[in-house]
Amino acid sequence: MENSHLPTTEAALAAVRDVAAEHGVRLSVSEDIGADRTSRRTGADPFAVLDPDGSLPHEAFVELAGAPAVTVRLFPEGDARITVDGVEFDDVPRDHVPAFLRSVYRGLVRVEGKFFPPGQWLVVSLPGDTVHRERVDLLALTPWLARARR
Repeated sequence: MENSHLPTTEAALAAVRDVAAEHGVRLSVSEDIGADRTSRRTGADPFAVLDPDGSLPHEAFVELAGAPAVTVRLFPEGDARITVDGVEFDDVPRDHVPAFLRSVYRGLVRVEGKFFPPGQWLVVSLPGDTVHRERVDLLALTPWLARARR
């Protein structure tokens, strides 16, 4: 199921619920349905529920309890924004979300630091040699991120 295609927000939401259940993590979900309710449709006409192509956009925001603090915003366009302890990963393909969360909960993440150029990055490794990396603000280094330093 690591490489399964998730064609809709609802399919991705079901996969996130499965990962949370596998790892004993509580979650809360809020959903927005309709062009007038989703975050990327700010230019939609008032009370316009459907997109111009007749589709009904569906967006979901998931908060996963525990450490690390994880949130997932699933967008109708097929991508997601995953935040891990304050570090935002934008434009994560929706199909990568379950594997991304499994990597986080299985400890397959690390914080890498470099002297030149100076900085630290949170690196999440997925099956199939896919890697997502985002810069970590030195002032925002949480205890969980500090434990993931290598």
